Amino acid sequence: MFYDPRENDHGLPHDPFYSLVLPRPIGWISSLSPSGVRNLAPYSFFNAFSTNPYVVGFSSTGRKDSLANIEATGAFVCNLATDALRESMNASSAVVGPEVDEFELAGLTPVASQNVPVPRVGESPAALECIHTQTIPIADAEGKRQKAFLVLGEVVGIHIDEAALKDGRVDVERIRPIARLGYQDYAVVDRVFSMKRPSA
Repeated sequence: MFYDPRENDHGLPHDPFYSLVLPRPIGWISSLSPSGVRNLAPYSFFNAFSTNPYVVGFSSTGRKDSLANIEATGAFVCNLATDALRESMNASSAVVGPEVDEFELAGLTPVASQNVPVPRVGESPAALECIHTQTIPIADAEGKRQKAFLVLGEVVGIHIDEAALKDGRVDVERIRPIARLGYQDYAVVDRVFSMKRPSA
């Protein structure tokens, strides 16, 4: 089949786009409002974009609480969502008002960060402390701005639980991160294989 996504004429019961760009890592973003209310929300349009400096980013459809908090305070934390924390991650995705603390809602422990004022998820085996660098409005091919925003941050602190390490390396099979698929589906990373890059 072929369809033009601008027309959205695929004729299927659900948009297949989300099931073609996958698996997507989940950016479990914690932020803090100017008045001190903790916020925590998962974003499946998330990834790392640079290593010099370390930069991660996520896309927010609409100006949600996370985006407003990050622009106001200049910081956020990306917490690793794992199989063990999947129910808590899902609970933190509830649509609630800005006065609600999603750490409490999801039964999670806020732990102070080292280099930013935003707390991290104490139960998560890894977290990236970030300073907000850019918010980029996303536009279509004609230059028209849409309702999505790319939020970028420089990583200025990295937390790794010692239990996540094996022989000096992060053991993915041990921490079992989860990824977003299409529809209401997720995947667990529990099998790893290696391939050497061919030499020129």
